[in-house]
Amino acid sequence: MEIKLSNRLKKVASFLPKGAIFADIGSDHAYLPCYVCLSDDTARAIAGEVKVGPLQSAKETVESLQLTHKVDVRLGNGLEVIQKKDGIEQIVIAGMGGSLINTILEKGQQQLQSVNRIIAQPNIDARTLRKCFGRLQFQITDEAILEENGHIYEIIVADRKADSYLPTLSEKELLFGPILLKERSTPFYDKWHQEKQKYDYILRQLKNAKYPDKNKTSEFEKERKWIEEVLSNVKRST
Repeated sequence: MEIKLSNRLKKVASFLPKGAIFADIGSDHAYLPCYVCLSDDTARAIAGEVKVGPLQSAKETVESLQLTHKVDVRLGNGLEVIQKKDGIEQIVIAGMGGSLINTILEKGQQQLQSVNRIIAQPNIDARTLRKCFGRLQFQITDEAILEENGHIYEIIVADRKADSYLPTLSEKELLFGPILLKERSTPFYDKWHQEKQKYDYILRQLKNAKYPDKNKTSEFEKERKWIEEVLSNVKRST
């Protein structure tokens, strides 16, 4: 059996160091941990799943690749699959909403004690996740954005801060991503061009409402202005 990983998950995997000891939460078929452990003989992983169906699929993948000694498939909710003795150093959570990833991390703080890196790929609401990292004393050290099959994906990498000082992100950086905002790649431009159209639609709905919410309208107008500014200055690099 050959593991064919999407470009999205390959990019996620690229942020794991050699010799990673990691947990892939919501692992589905366990393709990502198997891909990493096949390419790095020193890596080992936990593939966590909350549903029995995907768990069985993950077990079948691991067994067919003869990786049962390196990839441990476990049933559990979020970070509950991690035990202290595992010595997990990295966590991967990809393909969920930002709010759900936030909840998983907040509820699993006990299991984060040995973790020095979190790699997250939120499908929506990346801003909520960026706020969460700050509360957990993790600093965003890298970000990526890519387009695949008509969808644009953001990946956020956060590392534990050794000291108590953590740079505070501005509201603008939380929305766009501090690193993505600096790099301003073509997928970044495409994403925010699409988002601007959504903002335009929402603002029309708010202004045409029977009882307009002035505070909400003002907030959306402020962020729409930021988007316009970013789009007008975008570099459009690859």
